[in-house]
Amino acid sequence: MNDESLKTADAQLAGWADPARRLDNALEKDEFVLFCQPILALGLPGGYPMGEVLIRLQAEEKSMLPPGDFLPVFEHYRMMPQLDRWVVRSALRFLGRAGRLSCLTVNLSGQTLQDENFPTFVAAELASCNVSPEALLFELDERDTLSNLEPAVRFANAYRRLGGAIMVDGFGRRSVSFAAVTKLKPRFVKVDGSITRKLLTSEVAKRKMGALLTISRALDFSLVAEFVESQDVLLRLKALGVAYAQGFGIHQPLPLNTFAGAGRRP
Repeated sequence: MNDESLKTADAQLAGWADPARRLDNALEKDEFVLFCQPILALGLPGGYPMGEVLIRLQAEEKSMLPPGDFLPVFEHYRMMPQLDRWVVRSALRFLGRAGRLSCLTVNLSGQTLQDENFPTFVAAELASCNVSPEALLFELDERDTLSNLEPAVRFANAYRRLGGAIMVDGFGRRSVSFAAVTKLKPRFVKVDGSITRKLLTSEVAKRKMGALLTISRALDFSLVAEFVESQDVLLRLKALGVAYAQGFGIHQPLPLNTFAGAGRRP
């Protein structure tokens, strides 16, 4: 992160005399809140088989800071592994209590991918919460993966040995390259919103989605289209044979505890 980005982040965290210490305190005192945005299965039974975990920071009573306001500071102080551990631990506690979502997806930072002890931590937390690895899916951003390819592959292989799976996120954000997919062997690939949003209006986006569908069948992974904001796009995705979709046009993010307890899927 450049100096200008840090200045912007520090400005957003006005009143924090020592940002690193403030974030340490927030982790220790569980001041973060997990939200979840369900992911819809298209043409398959089960409705919402999984949901993406999102994080907010409680700034004041009833006031939540979005991740763009504090993640740059975590990244600057190399604290992302601590935050990712907090998220994983909290998500597994939720899954251990059972609820209306049987699988959660958690985003991992490039810093955490470089932490060789992280797979051991995940295995211990899964055992502690008595949760199957199949219930926790890790999302690896394509850009982070390509910048940290060796540690990303090491983590993906370690998590597969535990019985878990990987999703490549942000696919096609710039150009369509299959380097991350062929190396990581993910079970899911999330198509970037820059493609999904233009699916009805751009020939380039249509060709990219068609190519992704062809490759997904050849390499045996499922596509998740993100940033689905209209029913027209959703219908086109169904017609094309895309397996999953996510976005504000389908389901808005809600506090994770909203999905606690037995009952119908959301």
